[in-house]
This record gives sequence, C-alpha cells and structure tokens, in this order.
Amino acid sequence: MDTTITRRDFVQGVATSVAASVAHRALPDLARGTGSDAAATQDAPGYYPPALTGLRGSGPGSFEVAHALRDGDFWKSAGQPADTGETYDLIVVGAGLSGLAAAHFHQRRAPSARILVLDNHDDFGGHAQRDEFRPGGRLLLSNGGSASIESPFAYSRVARELMNELGVDPRALTARCDVRDSYPGLTDAVFFDRETFGADRFVAGAPDPFSREDAAVWSRFVARTPLPAAAQRDILRLQTAPEDFLPGLSSDQKKDRLSRISYRDFLLRLAKADPAILPFYQTAPHDLYGVGIDAVPALDCWGLSYPGFDGLRLAPGPYPRMGYTARGYATPRDPYRFHFPDGNATIARLLVRALVPAAVPGNTVDDVVTARVDYGKLDRAGSPVRIRLNATVVRVGHAGARESAKEVEVTWSRGGAVASARGRGAVLACWNSVASYLCPELPEKQKQAMQYGAKVPLVYTTVALRDGTAFEKLGAREIACPGMFHTTAWLDRAVAIGAYRCPASAREPALVRMTRTPCAPGLSERDQHRAGRAELLATSFEEFERNIRDQLARALAGGGFDPARDIEAITVNRWPHGYAYEYNPLFDPDWAPGERPCDVARKRFGRIAIANSDAAAAAYMDAAIDEAWRAVGELES
Repeated sequence: MDTTITRRDFVQGVATSVAASVAHRALPDLARGTGSDAAATQDAPGYYPPALTGLRGSGPGSFEVAHALRDGDFWKSAGQPADTGETYDLIVVGAGLSGLAAAHFHQRRAPSARILVLDNHDDFGGHAQRDEFRPGGRLLLSNGGSASIESPFAYSRVARELMNELGVDPRALTARCDVRDSYPGLTDAVFFDRETFGADRFVAGAPDPFSREDAAVWSRFVARTPLPAAAQRDILRLQTAPEDFLPGLSSDQKKDRLSRISYRDFLLRLAKADPAILPFYQTAPHDLYGVGIDAVPALDCWGLSYPGFDGLRLAPGPYPRMGYTARGYATPRDPYRFHFPDGNATIARLLVRALVPAAVPGNTVDDVVTARVDYGKLDRAGSPVRIRLNATVVRVGHAGARESAKEVEVTWSRGGAVASARGRGAVLACWNSVASYLCPELPEKQKQAMQYGAKVPLVYTTVALRDGTAFEKLGAREIACPGMFHTTAWLDRAVAIGAYRCPASAREPALVRMTRTPCAPGLSERDQHRAGRAELLATSFEEFERNIRDQLARALAGGGFDPARDIEAITVNRWPHGYAYEYNPLFDPDWAPGERPCDVARKRFGRIAIANSDAAAAAYMDAAIDEAWRAVGELES
C-alpha cells in the first residue's frame, strides 16, 4: 500500500535502529539461515537480535535442521561430528525459561559447576523474546512471545521463591511502577469486516463481553452492528438476561455436562441462540487456546466469564475430571497479573544475568529492562556457564550403555558444522516433539507420549507507528476484529519501570499489538494446531505485511490512518510451536493417574531428564519453572 518505509525494514530479520545497523551488516546470513559463518555471529560486533524486525520468533534458520532430523534426512549429509573436547557437569538443551531455570537451579546447588546451554534460535528466552523499536528515535519495548507471569493456578513454593530471588514481587512492582492505562479516555471497539459480516463497520464503545454491563449499554452497541436482528436479540439475551439452561441438575452435574460440550454447542443447543451470533464469538478464545469456540469446552468458557452462564448458578472453583481440570480462571490464585514492558523476556534476562553476570549489566529488576545484553559474553571460554545460540541439537545419548554410563554426549549443528561435547547429565528443555527425535534410545512408549501433544501455533505481531492519533480520533485503544487475519489490534499497554517510559498519550510514537492464531474449525484441537502450523510455515513475511497494512487501513480508516505514512516498522513473531498443549476433554481421553502423555514423556532416562512446559501440559511460566526444578532434582538424586 505505497509504503514509504525503506525495504531494509521488511526483509526477514533486518535491524531497524541506528544502534543495530552494525548488526544488520553482521547478520544477513544468520537471519536467512544460509550462511556458513553463522557460528561466529553471536560474537560479532553489534550482534543484537531484539532490534531485528521482519519475520522473527521461529524464523528462517531456526527450524530447518530440526525438520531435516525429523524427516530422517539430516544425517545423510551431516558428516562425522567434531569432538570439541568440552566437558560439563550439565548440558541443557533449550534456552527458554525452563532451560534457563534448570541451569540456575543446578548452579544454585553446585556453584562451581560447568554448564552449557544450547539453543537453536538467535536469542535466548525461547518464547519469551523481546522486541525493541525506536520510532522517532524513542525506545519502545514489546513482548515477542510470552507476556505475563500470571497463571490460572497458585504458584508453587519453588516458582514463588525463584521470583523472589530474581527480585520479581508483583504486588510491590504494581505499587511502585507506572501501570496506569497509558491512553485514558479510549475504550474498546469492534471492527466488523465485510467478508464475514457483510459490511465494513467500526463500532466504538464496545462493552466487555466478559463483564456484565446493563441491558441499555448492550442494546446501544448491538443496534450499531451489521448483525441481523435475531443475532442482536440473542447477544442481548445472553449478556444481560440470566437463564438456567440446565434446570434440575446440581452444580457438579452441570459442570460435568459443560465439560463435555463446546461453547459453540452450548450456545446453539442449550441456549438456543441463532447461528448468526457465532462469528461474533468464534475467535474469542483464540489468544488463550489457539482454537475457536467450536473446540473449547463450555466449562472453560464459564471459568473465563463468557456470557450465558450466570443463570446456571455454578459453585465457584474448579471441576476436575480424570486427567483434566477446567482451564478457566475461576480458581483461587496468586494475583500475579503484573507484566514487564517486554513480557517474560525480562525474566529470561534476569536468569541470564544470574548465570552469566558479565553479559547483562546492572543489578536490579528495574535496570534489567533497559540493559543492553552483550551477546559476545554469553559463550566465553572459562566462564562457568556458557549459552550458545544458533546451535540446533541433533542428538543426545549416553556415552556407553545407559545402565553404566558416566556421561552423556550432546551433538549440535551450527553454521553447517556438526560438533559434540560431553556432560555428566543433560536436561532436555526443548519441546517434547523435538526431544523425541534427539534421543533415539528413549523407550518407544516415551517417544510416542512426547509426540502426542500438538503445540499451539500463534503469531504476535508488533507494528511501530509514527503516533497513535488514528486510535485517539476513533476513541479506541483495543479493536476486536473477529473475522480478520489478525483477530485483535490494540495500543500496547506498556509499563513504565526504572529508566523506561511508556507513551503517556496516543499522540506519541506508539506500538500496536496484533495476534493471530491460525486454526481449522471442525477438526479436533490437535489437528487444528497441526493445520495452523502448516499454514504459518507456508506464509511469507510479505503476505503478513499485506494483511497487516490492509487490516489497519480498513479498521482505522475513520481515524485517517495511512499505512504509508504512519507505519515505521513491523515485527512478526511467528511461533508454529507456541503454547504447550493442554488436554481437552472434548477430544482427549480420561487417563488414569500417572498415565497422561506428559506423565510418561517426562520420565527420567538414565542421565537424561526432561524439563519444559510440555512436561506439565500447562502453558504457563510457573509450570516451566516447576518442571525445571523436578528435572534437576532427578539428575542429582
């Protein structure tokens, strides 16, 4: 759409800031994953992945080796691994939050231990990556993945203590940091697109569908939508007129019934709503589950305060079934709702600072937000802990018979070369599906369990704008777009902490956050994730860019938005393997205790332990930490 932005900002993985211009010159091969010098770029002057834009997350160069290993092609041309001669007390596969936590727990127990952490991405943190922008020369931060430290369950003692150790006290941070709404006076809105709803229509002042506004508010809203009269009537009824759709049943009986039907079926079969309401609600659970209301249990939607349940008078608290607990947020938990400007990337940075202090300057939770990581110090000879990026692990096995082996051998591919090192033990903190291919000697039952879950594919897009005046003119801070390529677009609610200052007005340079979770309604949840993953891998950055520009131009047309004038940079964080798969009673069986796939998959195998959020079947930071603690403890027992 007649972009005036230099194309440098839109090639995959190219830096936008002046400070990162050196990185741009050093990283072209790394960004595309084709260069033979990729092994050296981590130590190159100016190497700084957070400032790169274009296609990020699991971008080019991060997954091709793993796919070749999965397909049985890698070893056909890999050649004999070079023995680096390196030996470690622990080798961790994966520099995400679970892997970094595992390294931290081991170092805490054995301060003099030598630890190697390997990761296939160009940055540490796994899904907890960080995006940096400088629209108008001003530093703005956003999360490239994992955003919040909240969880639907109470934090364990281990996870709480680690947060305290890192200086992360949500209550204290909320009290002393600027966490107010950065854009006072702006409200929510819905953009109805013509392809889904018959007309392009922007409706400001949208009530929160998960809260209970009075009938007058909802009446005014639905009257301005392009929805047919029957759909308007049923939305109003569901949102404002409590009705018991399961009379005569106890609370537990109702919960059991709701755990066995989708929210879509609840609306159609129990609430007897007109099918025309479905497009309005269909994508509501996308950001949490990666699927729409056709594949989410109605009980989960009750826990999340979706409309239609008030008249059922369900007792508060979770309802467990064999191998499954309702995933909604209706359970008592710690108020861990505080989030950093770059999301959980700050937690990853704090862990790296604890492991390799020389790489992350400063000493407080405040100054780590604006600290510039020295990536060249992450993998220094002589350092007790070394973090090696752009290194895809391709094999993990015992050095000799498992029963008598004293060491494990870990082999990785980096820059086209294959190398190996040995350690007294290894923690596989990568995705379960990957781990099943890294360790051929694992029992077949365990490998099958590792491959059961299908991680949630998702996209976190950030668009840097010259300013946010188009949002201000429309009176909107967040726009739901239930029928479009990205289902949400909102002015980022950054937090002011330490030296970092978020925008105080929509007239300042701004970041727009957008989310996309590709899926295939009508299939089982796992099959929807697989279909979405294939779609993501086949979608070019240019296609993302076209859709982003078209969507913002249409949704913000009433505010005078011009993509060519207003967009300064785009980062698309693509995660084909995103959230850990959480069991869904609509499609997964009721397993006996200890027989869930995650229970089988995480079993220690000799000197190899498993740590990741997949091992808990829970896509939350505290779960990743708890699994890291368990894995390290198993190796040291």
